[in-house]
Amino acid sequence: MIVEERIYTLKAAKTGEYLKNYEQEGLAIQRPVLGNLVGYYSSEIGPLNVIVHMWAYEDFADRTRRRAQLSADPRWQAFVPKIQAVIEHQENRILVPAPFFEPMLRAMLAAAPR
Repeated sequence: MIVEERIYTLKAAKTGEYLKNYEQEGLAIQRPVLGNLVGYYSSEIGPLNVIVHMWAYEDFADRTRRRAQLSADPRWQAFVPKIQAVIEHQENRILVPAPFFEPMLRAMLAAAPR
C-alpha cells in the first residue's frame, strides 16, 4: 500500500474559490477513478492558502493506472484549468506506511469501491 500526498500552495486568498470549485465539480470526477480518498484539508495555522489531499493505492502501478485514467477523462481535462489558475506551487509525495499501519490501509482499500 502507498499513499500519495498532494500539497498545493494557492495564490493569496484563493482557498475558498479552490475548495468551492473542487467540491462542486472536481471531487465527483476524481473520486470514482482514484477511489480511496484518505483526507482533504486546508491550512489554518502556519503557511496559509495550502491544500493537502491524500489518496491510497494498492501500489505504484495502481496509482499510475488510476492517474492515467483520470488524465484521459474529458471532464477532468475541462476542470483542471479552473484549479490551475489558482495554484502557485504543487508538491507530491509517495508515502509508504509503517509495518503496523498497513493492515489498516488494507482494510480501507478492501472496503473501497473499485
